Amino acid sequence: MKKLVAGLFFAIPGLLTAQEKPEPHLKNLRQISFGGDNAEAYFSPDSKKIAFQSNNKKWGLSCDQIFMMDLQNPIKDSTQKANLISTGKGRTTCSYYMPDNKHILYASTHLGSESCPPEPPPSGKYLWAIYPEFDIFVADEKGTLVKQLTKTEGYDAEATVSPKGDKIVFTSTRNGDLDLYIMDIDGRNVKQITFGLGYDGGAFFSPDGKKLVFRASRPQTEQEIAEYKELLAKGLVAPTNMEIYTCNVDGSDLKKITSLGKANWAPFYHPSGKKIIFSSNHHSARGYDFQLYMINEDGSGLEQITFNSMFNAFPMFSPDGKKLIFSSNRNNGGTRDTNLFLADWKD
Repeated sequence: MKKLVAGLFFAIPGLLTAQEKPEPHLKNLRQISFGGDNAEAYFSPDSKKIAFQSNNKKWGLSCDQIFMMDLQNPIKDSTQKANLISTGKGRTTCSYYMPDNKHILYASTHLGSESCPPEPPPSGKYLWAIYPEFDIFVADEKGTLVKQLTKTEGYDAEATVSPKGDKIVFTSTRNGDLDLYIMDIDGRNVKQITFGLGYDGGAFFSPDGKKLVFRASRPQTEQEIAEYKELLAKGLVAPTNMEIYTCNVDGSDLKKITSLGKANWAPFYHPSGKKIIFSSNHHSARGYDFQLYMINEDGSGLEQITFNSMFNAFPMFSPDGKKLIFSSNRNNGGTRDTNLFLADWKD
């Protein structure tokens, strides 16, 4: 039934196959993308739209581009296409709605080249490319570029916006390392807020806009430090050993929230501001089994949220706290597709 009726299966509450386990926090779970890799879907301030990235080849894409979807009329099958927001040139990542509910920021390499930049070379290790051509732009919902927010040499990406509408946090290599920076909503007054050697990225604001949660690697041994620096010099990072951290928006009160080992990433604050949802493979003997977990802000009370499929990541609560969106490779018919899933959230 899952292969024959792709989206409908998840809209029937209580219907489970022998391979599936209950996920009690997720109600009325439905699939809203069909094909390719779809990820980093983030809600508009009014909770009615999402911006996301996709490389769906059926949409004529060679690498990730940014799209917008109206959740009042979401995609229902593989014949439909979302609205393109980015230029269609270069590679894009990390879109996020601006406070006015009408503009979207994202990072793109299109000024460096109109072609997709090359993937990391095969090395036997899982690596992310940190393309130095990435800069952060703002476009309207018709795809018209209206502003370039960063122009400093090096990687500038992974930007998200404060719920207060006044600040943007992003990751940059402008100092030679991957650190977090804060800037005003118009791109002015850029300030570095993390300083530890390692990759600091994927930061999001707390619901009150006073704190940040992010993923970070912290190489400790001489060998780990040397490997991190060597990869970074090549525009690469190995995201296989990361934990979740929080800090105030000025970088003070830095705290390590998880000490689980392996890759703990894609964190996002629960609407209460007291818990954090994130993706982790710490439980997996094979490595590639990412499930969503919830943890208290003080590091206690770890709870597993998802149990189905081998990849679940990029969770985000809607601003009204009623829904959760995430990426998963469930229900993909045995392909490598990763799609977007939307659920009503139940505490």
